[in-house]
Amino acid sequence: MITHLALALALMSPAPSPSPAPTEKMEISEVSVPVDWDRPEGRAITLKVGRLPATGKAEGSVLIAYGGPGAPGILLTETMPQMWAELRKRMNIVTWDTRGYGKQVQGTSTALPCTWTRVPIPAFPEDDADFARLADLNRGLAEPCRSSDPELFANMSSADHARDMEAIRKAIGEPKLTFYGASYAGFYGQAYARLFPGKVRAMVLDGTWNHSAADWSRELELTALQNEQAMGRYFASCESEACRPAFWQKLVAKADRSPIPAGAGLAYDGRDLQGLAQSFVRQGPKGWSALAEAITKAARGDASGFAPARGLRFPDAATGVTECTDWPRFAGRKEMATTVARLNRIAPNTGTAGTMATATLNCVGWPAGVTNPPAPLPKGLPPLVGAGAWGESDAVARVLAQVPGSGLVRHEGPGHTLYAANECARGHLNRYLTDLVVPAPGTTC
Repeated sequence: MITHLALALALMSPAPSPSPAPTEKMEISEVSVPVDWDRPEGRAITLKVGRLPATGKAEGSVLIAYGGPGAPGILLTETMPQMWAELRKRMNIVTWDTRGYGKQVQGTSTALPCTWTRVPIPAFPEDDADFARLADLNRGLAEPCRSSDPELFANMSSADHARDMEAIRKAIGEPKLTFYGASYAGFYGQAYARLFPGKVRAMVLDGTWNHSAADWSRELELTALQNEQAMGRYFASCESEACRPAFWQKLVAKADRSPIPAGAGLAYDGRDLQGLAQSFVRQGPKGWSALAEAITKAARGDASGFAPARGLRFPDAATGVTECTDWPRFAGRKEMATTVARLNRIAPNTGTAGTMATATLNCVGWPAGVTNPPAPLPKGLPPLVGAGAWGESDAVARVLAQVPGSGLVRHEGPGHTLYAANECARGHLNRYLTDLVVPAPGTTC
């Protein structure tokens, strides 16, 4: 699974590449689906679907997805069947490798021939010409992938994955869908709930964000406030100068005027520091002490403490083939500047870092439109259940608030998703997936 989804940078992370040898082979089948669901009689692609049969008497099937987007469901489930041991006593475990994501991320369904890479999130354009250059750059990065299969490239949104889920539900003979979606797969679930509300039996959204907001501008603000609160936990963690908001804001302003050297030809501006600081604060106490050291060093002119140990050295995002079709992007520089100024006022310590206002800069000029924008959930859905750690639980709670009777399992601490590592949460989620028992209000694990 993705390492963290509390921030937009994590939402834009690539699918994982698991290395352990599989411990239990799944039963594999194939489901044929249209590449373009608006043209059901057109070209078809193949989805590979895996099943771990129930170890007791099967009462139904749970369709699971690990997010990514593009996480290889079959390999991940084969690698860690113990994660589902308790649920398997009563339910079949079914998963699939999502459309488009092929061998490079160890997926086995019809692939989009792309090189899945990460690229630094660009600086905010300073004028209209700079904004146009950014659009040209993003189109250039996307074009090799798009040109390899334009039709599939244009049909990679979470809504397309949701329609694939409906095809899988029919193929396995379930009258209604029971779904567990982790991380980015929570957006598949939200799309499914909008498209097929009458076919939902149970749905768990674990460690995800709100893709069901009626007011996207307000959702951006709430996300920025969550990040500000996360930084506030760090400020409250110690009494040194490095833990004072005024000291931090002064450092960010200084870096904006003159980027601070970080070794090996690196230099970080204020937005870089705000973005990189999120990787520390999301870790809780373990990251807070490291952040204090990094801030202290940066104030002395050495920002190397902010440099990631692995991967790209600036805040970055994955190839946005799915992401760029799911999230609103700026239409022009004026809209961007207005939004950035508003978020900086709301969150003076974190600004736009970790929000989609930053992450979707890589989607400006993208050669596929936003075909699956955020939208409210319909009426008539059965109670849903969400789960999450700091930040994530607040975001998913805004999804659940639209569906009467829904429940939330909250973890007051760092982390990303709860099912895999939190036994208390797993028990609550299993009771819901099997017996439709919704966790009581205020449930914490």
